Amino acid sequence: MTLMTEQPTISGGKPDSFEELLDILDELDLRDGFKAEIYRGKIVVSPWSKGYYALVMRRVCEQLQSCLPQDHHLSVAPFLFVFPGDESAYGPDIHAAHERVFETDSNRLDGEGLSFVAELTSPATRGDDLTDKVEVYGRAGVPVYLLLDMQKEQATVFWTPSPKGYESHCTQPFGEKLHIPAPFDCSLDTTGFQAPVSG
Repeated sequence: MTLMTEQPTISGGKPDSFEELLDILDELDLRDGFKAEIYRGKIVVSPWSKGYYALVMRRVCEQLQSCLPQDHHLSVAPFLFVFPGDESAYGPDIHAAHERVFETDSNRLDGEGLSFVAELTSPATRGDDLTDKVEVYGRAGVPVYLLLDMQKEQATVFWTPSPKGYESHCTQPFGEKLHIPAPFDCSLDTTGFQAPVSG
């Protein structure tokens, strides 16, 4: 289930700016198990991930940690990265950025400071992960976007950011190795990324 506020309101009226939209996001009182992001001027509330996603995120982080650019930090902690030009604010499942991005007392971090993002799709957000986020991350100049399509069980890496999004990408089914381009320049083994067999 995804809830989308088409025309969010503040004090009874439509927000006048992206900053006001971020203020609304800060004030949301969400039920446990839900998170909120901003997609092109709309607040989107979606459920948190399934349990096994945590294992996949850990495997990605363990493999990329040794390839991190100097003074960069890799994390799965929930942080909000803002992209004012696209009126978007995302909390990527995995992200890497230079340490200076985190040297702030604000909860709104600079999306252009990211060096890597990874999103694990869910039925609720898969469409946006495959379209809007590819464009927004690419336009912001994020060097590498890793999309783990948990429904199709395949991994796609995007690189060569441009004003139109990403110019290059490569897709492999789960179980294969995928090259993660510069500034990481390493191989990601996607073995074990599939959903556990229910029994």
